[in-house]
Amino acid sequence: MGADPRRNGRADAFRASALLACSGVLLAGCASMPDSGDIHPVKASQGADSQVRVYAVPPRQGASPDEIVAGFLEAMTSDDANFAIARKYLMAEKAKEWRPEESTTVLTAAPDSEPPEAGDGENPGMSSRLVGKQIAMVDAQHAYQPITPTDFSRTIHLSRQSGPDGKEWRIDRLPDGLVLGESDFQRNYRSVNKYYFAAGRGDVVVADPVFIRQRLDPVTRMDPLTQTVKALLEGPTDWLKPVVESPFPAGTALKEGTRSLTVDDRNALKVPLNEKASHVGRTQCQQLAAQILFTIRNMTSTRVDQVELQRTNGSQLCVLDSSQAEGIVPDPTSGRPGNQYFVDKQKHLARLPGGAKDISEPESVSGPFGNGQLQVSHVGVARDESTAAAVSADSSRLYVASIISDSQLGDAVVRSKGKTAVNRLSAPSWDGRGDLWVADRDLKNPALLRLPGGSGTPQPVEVPGLDGARIEALRVSADGVRIALLLTKGGKTTLSIGRVEREGPKKDKVSVAELRPAAPQMETVTAVSWAGPSRLVVVGKESGGVQQVRYIQTDGSTSAASILRGLSGVKAVAASDDESRPLVAYSDSDGIVQLPAGANWQTLVKEGSSPVYPG
Repeated sequence: MGADPRRNGRADAFRASALLACSGVLLAGCASMPDSGDIHPVKASQGADSQVRVYAVPPRQGASPDEIVAGFLEAMTSDDANFAIARKYLMAEKAKEWRPEESTTVLTAAPDSEPPEAGDGENPGMSSRLVGKQIAMVDAQHAYQPITPTDFSRTIHLSRQSGPDGKEWRIDRLPDGLVLGESDFQRNYRSVNKYYFAAGRGDVVVADPVFIRQRLDPVTRMDPLTQTVKALLEGPTDWLKPVVESPFPAGTALKEGTRSLTVDDRNALKVPLNEKASHVGRTQCQQLAAQILFTIRNMTSTRVDQVELQRTNGSQLCVLDSSQAEGIVPDPTSGRPGNQYFVDKQKHLARLPGGAKDISEPESVSGPFGNGQLQVSHVGVARDESTAAAVSADSSRLYVASIISDSQLGDAVVRSKGKTAVNRLSAPSWDGRGDLWVADRDLKNPALLRLPGGSGTPQPVEVPGLDGARIEALRVSADGVRIALLLTKGGKTTLSIGRVEREGPKKDKVSVAELRPAAPQMETVTAVSWAGPSRLVVVGKESGGVQQVRYIQTDGSTSAASILRGLSGVKAVAASDDESRPLVAYSDSDGIVQLPAGANWQTLVKEGSSPVYPG
């Protein structure tokens, strides 16, 4: 944040309340405090290296109010058990009441503290304001909630507390939970996906991203694996809860006293549960085990291939391995179709087979979209790759036809009355249930439409919370319970995620509920695609910045490492549900390009547009 005099003053005042930061290879040398030499402060938010450990030290005797505030802020960034050192900066009663696990406020950088000021007769003591830019809040369910960068200002109040060495300044009023800079947050926390079953569909799981501690949780003293299983058992986050379900009996939790779960030499994880789960049937037990397996399978250095659930007395409830889990529900991270599709220079639908490596391999699809019966502008390919939906070249009509057999072009299934192409139909998208979605951008009658089964009568979908915004583009998730929407209002296009809710006896009344911003740090977004169970790839710009192609989690969290460089002028982007497949994009200067893992952007087709994967 530059040479802020408040921050410099804070560091000087904190010379005796330092933190020791040690990389993993130096931990043994930081087990104790040196008894000679100078002590130098290590500021928070110096970087997000998860190998760095921060150790807090208690306040020195006679510490000034400024030192107490600075010391407490630094101590909040440590892994100290139950934040015991941080509590030493608080009044005795406040130390007992403080609940750091209830929430975490995330700022762009470590909070600055203004010099403490003395109160008056009605409010004795000293007060200091914490200021910064807030970008997110993490709640007690570990759910990350991003916000547009907003001024943050909270007050810390200090009073004198009597102690064995006389009166000492201590904090008696403070903000709720933890307050961390973004890099400290990234150093201390990691994102994991919990998995729950889509409501009414026992063969589809939905990712529910949360943040858990990178190392031992200071409050529960659980390792990351155990924290994750605990969070899974506690149930889905509030935003996702209306559209998912879990076979866990109410109250199911880890056996009391469980602090660490380990993977044995057979790559198997044993999970002891409390009495609430002791009498579940075999089918229900295996569903529970599948949820755990998908949730934790990539969290350890060795892949977890088996989960054993145990009763409180240690007896076995059930065992499930990876192959059996696939029989219950497909792995949400793999096994998806690999073919890439695009609109060629003749405005026909063409296919790049999954193994395509050069520009000689594109081939026209069968049917009216590939044989010249219709020129198209945008396409959406069904997830089974047997059918596609195509928007006419002028964007006024939507057609559905086979792409694996020859057939005649049928009637349009949707027509728009918009006056110009940009005010007509968007690119279509197929969800994992086989339904087709499209937005009519007609200024006089905008609508989000769903075609059941891809060919049913178009049904308007209610979207409360649009607040005058128009749906510019959309992509529906493979699980069918989330939708990414590009919303245009006031000349800006932003990205939101909505929850797809289905009501009625036949679950045929569909609406999109509780829109939430997914990329509030971006001033405008021009393209989006799903890129896995809880990840999106987004093209857009931050305020005053240049165009970026970057990955963003569906909860809105991101990192600098997620930015993909080396490509400009991107108009469209497509990613597969299978995260091992290359990213594909359309650049007005490079044509259709792809980005394989560990490689640079490669041109596939010089002339073409609208790349898509099935979905």
